[in-house]
Amino acid sequence: MTSFRTILKAGLSASVALILFAGPSAGVSAKDKSVPKANPFSNLKPRMIGPAHTSGRISDFAVHPQKSNIFYVATSSGGIWKTVNNGITWTPIFDRYGSYAIGNIEMDPSNSDVLWAGTGENNSQRSVANGDGIYKSTDGGKSWSHVGLKNSGHISTIWINPENGNHVRVASQGPLWSSGGDRGLFETHDGGKTWKNLLEIDEHTGVNEFVVDLANPDHMVVSSYQRRRHVWTLINGGPGSGIHRTTDGGKTWTKVRSGLPGGDLGRIGLAAAPSQPGLVYAIIEANKGKGIYVSENFGVSWTKRSSHMTTSPQYYNELFVDPKDPNKIYSTDTFTQVSKDGGRTWKWLSVRSRHVDDHALWINPKNTDHLIIGGDGGVYESYDAGDQWRHMGNLPIAQFYRITPDNSAPFYNVCGGTQDNNSLCAPSRTTSVHGILNHDWQIILGGDGYKAVFDPEDPNIIYTQYQYGGLARFDKRTSQKAYITPQPASGENKYKWNWNTPIIVSPHKSTRIYYAAEKLFKSDDRGDNWTVVSPDLTRQLDRNKLKVMDRVWSVDAIAKNDSTSIYGSIIGLSESSLKEGLLYIGTDDGLIQITEDGGKTWRKVSQFKGVPDMSLIEDVVASVHDENVAYAAIDNHKRGDYKPYLLKTTDKGKKWKLISKGLPARGSVHTIAEDHRDPNLLFAGTEYGLFFTQDGGDNWTQIKNGFPTIAVRDLEIQRRENDLVIGTFGRGIYILDDYSPLRLKAADVAEAKATLFSVKDAWQYIPSTRFGNNRRGSRGDQLFSADNPDYGAIFTYHLGHSLMTEKARRMKSEGEKAKKGEDTPYPTFDVLRRESVEEAPAVEFIIRDEKGAIVRKLNGRTAKGMHRVAWDLRHEAPDSVSFAKRRELLPWESPPRGALVVPGRYTVELGLREKGKLVMVEDQKQSFTVKALVKSPEETEDRAALTDFMQKTVDLEKALLSATSSSRAFSNRLRYLKAAILRTPALDEEYGVRLRAVEARLKSVNVALFGDSAIASINEPTPMSIRQRVGTITGHWGAVWKVPGVHKRAYKIAASEFAGAQAELKAISEALLTLEAEATKAGAPHTPGRLSDWSEK
Repeated sequence: MTSFRTILKAGLSASVALILFAGPSAGVSAKDKSVPKANPFSNLKPRMIGPAHTSGRISDFAVHPQKSNIFYVATSSGGIWKTVNNGITWTPIFDRYGSYAIGNIEMDPSNSDVLWAGTGENNSQRSVANGDGIYKSTDGGKSWSHVGLKNSGHISTIWINPENGNHVRVASQGPLWSSGGDRGLFETHDGGKTWKNLLEIDEHTGVNEFVVDLANPDHMVVSSYQRRRHVWTLINGGPGSGIHRTTDGGKTWTKVRSGLPGGDLGRIGLAAAPSQPGLVYAIIEANKGKGIYVSENFGVSWTKRSSHMTTSPQYYNELFVDPKDPNKIYSTDTFTQVSKDGGRTWKWLSVRSRHVDDHALWINPKNTDHLIIGGDGGVYESYDAGDQWRHMGNLPIAQFYRITPDNSAPFYNVCGGTQDNNSLCAPSRTTSVHGILNHDWQIILGGDGYKAVFDPEDPNIIYTQYQYGGLARFDKRTSQKAYITPQPASGENKYKWNWNTPIIVSPHKSTRIYYAAEKLFKSDDRGDNWTVVSPDLTRQLDRNKLKVMDRVWSVDAIAKNDSTSIYGSIIGLSESSLKEGLLYIGTDDGLIQITEDGGKTWRKVSQFKGVPDMSLIEDVVASVHDENVAYAAIDNHKRGDYKPYLLKTTDKGKKWKLISKGLPARGSVHTIAEDHRDPNLLFAGTEYGLFFTQDGGDNWTQIKNGFPTIAVRDLEIQRRENDLVIGTFGRGIYILDDYSPLRLKAADVAEAKATLFSVKDAWQYIPSTRFGNNRRGSRGDQLFSADNPDYGAIFTYHLGHSLMTEKARRMKSEGEKAKKGEDTPYPTFDVLRRESVEEAPAVEFIIRDEKGAIVRKLNGRTAKGMHRVAWDLRHEAPDSVSFAKRRELLPWESPPRGALVVPGRYTVELGLREKGKLVMVEDQKQSFTVKALVKSPEETEDRAALTDFMQKTVDLEKALLSATSSSRAFSNRLRYLKAAILRTPALDEEYGVRLRAVEARLKSVNVALFGDSAIASINEPTPMSIRQRVGTITGHWGAVWKVPGVHKRAYKIAASEFAGAQAELKAISEALLTLEAEATKAGAPHTPGRLSDWSEK
């Protein structure tokens, strides 16, 4: 065993939380002996900071039929969430499975604990994510099993037979980005063990929706759906789309044409009226004849009711029929509409105070005015049929495209742009006990948001975007915006802005920004004026000549190119911080272009070994260590290829090589970040998670524990704090606080017996309590609150092996033998005796001030791995030692706490206590500074005087607690002695008189200590007790102001009065000992506190 002595220059901050990495690396090279089997950093954890008030896109609901307070929310890209209290609180229940996008969720009508979830969002929009099939839960969502249709891509409808829960039908749209897969209408009769495709049309067509006859489940009406999306286009229909009908459970089918539009059809939504058998509605996308259609004979023939159509059928086109009124229909849309006359006329639902873009609706069958609607803005509830709404603003499922931290001090801010939920900023931490709340987030620009970058000289100035190249310069101080998008010259075509347009501030000049469409633009005056510094840097292809679904489509194809960026635009952009004018750009059609002279000349790279041609170059990053090095993240999932492609160049882009072979085969790479100190430490964000490598890409480890299966779209490093800021598409923003331990070799840390990492300087302040003392104050459990880092100084350490007692080691060995079927030897009696008296091992920290005096001791966990302990920058609390479980604090109470330490230099040492002996770990002393976070002129500069006064009060508080305990013990002993008099003939009346006199003296002391309860109980004024005076002083521990005179006087009076009370208690103690000795001599029965003087006669 080696002792690891190399310590980081910058250690873990108070913000590092526990439980992060998944253990073994995703791919380990056989030749690399330095990579341990289990990553020693496996106990670190990213911290989610929100937001929740914008929420994110909702796909579906499953509501308990008898208890509507229990329901499940399927989100488009944030997993599945459950509430048991109508949205007051939520629990994510699908974080550890193969997909994060959910298209549909259904509850078994005959067993509410059985749930079926179809993965893959059931829309065809540009940002939808695919899935990996069907999952089933039999325990109310606590656990899930994958039950098939792995290649379905996008599941849109699930039907469970109410008479037989093992009989299930599933509509699969099939992969959006490619052909083939599990497309069609599938059925299982054995709970998902086996499946049969009842309606298989072709490799480009799946099934969108279907309805089942309430009277006969063999009767079905089905809408088929042909569509394809790529980076450059959308075709949202074709000859494969249509309506089909079966009356024999899918053995035979009829494609219905009677009354329907001719020609190619697009997406078709279906809904049956529960209160009128045979009545079916359809919303049909078509170039001619689009609108609402109705069938009154369960799909045999159709009649057009109106030309109502959603704004974008590939994103909407779902109908919901009122359970009681067959003529009342809802059509979810950008602005959801309702018809009360069977689809003839339509009216908007209220959006006065809620987000637009709806996708899911639940109508309470018992009270149809009660609605729950879900869309891009989360979940809303109405009790008046949609006129007024309650937003459930505690679902943190925001979809971030890009994020950026600034350099504000002492705590930095993070800004980012979201899918349809604005661009927002928030602090990385607050000084509040409530954590980071929704109101800490500030919207800086509306619409769909993307990269937001800061002026490095003035963090109040932010360059922020909205869709298709919209750019604004925003001032946080005034909320003013200047719209500064580069404009084409007279007669010039509009520029080809990508949906996710790249922007950077030059590392060489704070007023210089670069912005890109198909060309690169430069401004040297913060966007007031622009210069074009490149020609068109794309392949300049005509997207309308590219094949889609095996052929070139006409201009009249259904929804051709809708909701698609004009092909041929720049999406990746980076400038070297080491060489001005060295820029890399990546295009959506698969090019990387490099300039070394600020745009005068360009070098094009169009092919990359191991990467399919024309793959989207999503991110390019110039190294901060070597001007010859750069990285590129390539995403080809929009052609159905989910393999990871991560490239590195060491010659300024002339040649590139893959460094992603250790990443999982399923998971496109969206982004990469390079550590600013260690060039071999890289982070990669993929479609299904977050990874890091410590060896330049040979081996990768997934950050998994405490971090859900989710798409990571952007990564940025806050260099001052060594924080990794993580932008996810469906779960908001996370921060991996102070990841600097990752710069150490994993093998060295794993082999060391114990490692104490260097300690980051700690800010000392009084946390604010805006809403009350506890996490949510008096605002209710529905208040969304994201974690701050733990307050204080954080001691992060790693144990190479668990500290175990002899008994624990024996039991572990016995367990291993039992698993192998071997005999387990019975321990000897001597072994059992040793085990019974052995002291448990411990990890101990000793904290000293700069004079070497010990100010605090703390314990840590003894299990193998990495852990952290937070010191609250206070002396030990004055409360008594107790092994009893603490009662729950009342809302206005705070836990016991000691006096604040004086800001200055401190050291901490790590010790291991084994078999009762404490051994300090060699060379593990770390130094750090406690810094005062000055926030107001009221704060005293003489912190030593304040701390001295606090410590004096602590000492008095401890003495008062001792007196309190002694008084209670004395009272109890006297009570038992008084009862013993009757059972002891030798104790005479005079003994009883003396005992009662001592009892009276004790009561008098108690009045001084705790107050006159007899008079106080009748609400009359009484003299202030010592306990009350001390309490008024300890309240000052919530401030770092100069000690008020009233507190000094209170202390002086309390100390004087307590001196007398303490002297009296000591006298009472002596008198009580005398009484107990006399009782023992007189042969009194045992009473508490007395030791017998028995001896054999």
